[in-house]
Amino acid sequence: MRHVFVLGAGTIGSLIAGLLSRSGDYAVYLADHDENALKRATEDVDRQNLTTFTLEAIQGSGLRHALSDYPCEAVISALPYYCNPLVAEYARETGLHYFDLTEDVAVTRYIQDLSQGAETAFVPQCGLAPGFVNIVANDLMGHFKELDTVKLRVGALPVHPSNALKYSLTWSTDGLINEYSNFCYGLEDGREVVLMPLEGYETIEIDGLLYEAFNTSGGLGTLADTYKGRVKTLNYKTLRYPGHCEKIHFLMRDLKLNQDRETLKRILENAIPKTAQDVVLIYVSVSGKQRGELYEENYVKKIYPQTIHGKLWSAIQVTTASAVCAIVDLVLSQPEHYRGFVKQESFRLEDFLENRFGKYYR
Repeated sequence: MRHVFVLGAGTIGSLIAGLLSRSGDYAVYLADHDENALKRATEDVDRQNLTTFTLEAIQGSGLRHALSDYPCEAVISALPYYCNPLVAEYARETGLHYFDLTEDVAVTRYIQDLSQGAETAFVPQCGLAPGFVNIVANDLMGHFKELDTVKLRVGALPVHPSNALKYSLTWSTDGLINEYSNFCYGLEDGREVVLMPLEGYETIEIDGLLYEAFNTSGGLGTLADTYKGRVKTLNYKTLRYPGHCEKIHFLMRDLKLNQDRETLKRILENAIPKTAQDVVLIYVSVSGKQRGELYEENYVKKIYPQTIHGKLWSAIQVTTASAVCAIVDLVLSQPEHYRGFVKQESFRLEDFLENRFGKYYR
């Protein structure tokens, strides 16, 4: 039995706790500052391997004591990205393996620096994008002798859009605004470049449906660092229904709400409904030389909501939670193989998909 912390009992953290505790191999300590969130998270969960407690994670003393007092070997942060540096610091102090879901570039770099020389694994970006999409891209790139262009495109969309943005709040509003606001990174001519969010507009057709794609921050993960000088063009863009980018550009640039993110957050959460009827789109394209000729390989997948242990979970919840559970499972099954900062592309796609939690991507 492995003992792990899960910090955050929201829509993702609750499913992470449920998947791990129901596996029978994990004793999970689920913490959140909101007692109601903890109650909701455990309504349909077998409590045999699950312990809940209230904790204000961003107030350091309580978190430090919790990580020290409970007999755990790993901590999984399902908290907003800005909480993760503190969690990582205490994981380093207490000798725990560390996992998170962050898409924030600065947070990831901080954790990379923090983890230098650590005896335990520090594995940020364990979700969908960054996360699974990086594992897919790395696998496809391994099929080529020479790499030319690599495109990562991911979106989580309502199946039945009903508003002008053609969007629903399927995950963290803070994370959404962060990826729409911050600088993006990619490779052009083999060199790392800074790209502007909401730029690089293009359209793409998947299964006969037209989508738009544009630059957003963080989804590329560490691939640019890994493949610098080895691939000519590498970039990540978010997929949306046509028309979304133009309206977000109006809100964030023309109305200058990028400079007032709290107001933008209130507007979006007041006006845009949540939904469990969503679809996750994954599109990865790699082109380059195989046997002296120019080839292209693609990975295209649509994932819909799934019923797990009798409860319906949205596609973004399933893909995010199952991804981090698979990575935790792979690391803790061979902890001696993982030390310090661990990139998502360190994991083999075959191992991920064969994992009992990675099966939700099949």
